[in-house]
Amino acid sequence: MGVPGGSLREPGGTPTGEAVREILLHHRGDIAPWTEALLYAAARAQLVSELVRPSLESGLIVVLDRYIDSSLAYQGCARGLGIDTVLELSVRATGGLLPDLTLLLKVDPQAAAGRRGGPPDRLEAEGLALQARVAKGYDELARRYPERILALDGERPAATVAADVEAATLAALAAAPPPGSRGGCHVR
Repeated sequence: MGVPGGSLREPGGTPTGEAVREILLHHRGDIAPWTEALLYAAARAQLVSELVRPSLESGLIVVLDRYIDSSLAYQGCARGLGIDTVLELSVRATGGLLPDLTLLLKVDPQAAAGRRGGPPDRLEAEGLALQARVAKGYDELARRYPERILALDGERPAATVAADVEAATLAALAAAPPPGSRGGCHVR
């Protein structure tokens, strides 16, 4: 967890983040939208403080499976808290650390539900209505931030999607400043 060549997950990646992840994904009861947003921001703040920022400052490239844009889609759009409000919370929690590139793999929510392995987590258990609102949120984010969010059709053959992900990643790396020159990310 959190080592060069290792993987990080969000929420999670740190002991504090993993404890928050357990609440967010497996708590069997209602969690108010603001509580949910604040918990995601708290887990993210810890991950950035302990692992992401130090890794970037040492010149490493950091790839996360989720980050701020997930909160913008889920809590900002689907939960109705507002994109700008959740963005402000997230920017404060991370000290302004925004992604250079977000790859959005677009898959129809019903098709995605059919691909899930294992029991659903708390958010998945809310069903297709939530996932449809999230998908609309991601569409709004891709329109709002085209300079850093690239939407890809995730329903194409895996090899085609993988080739597009590789090409987009290599292009972003080629356009990025040298390691350590600004931390490898957009900072407001």
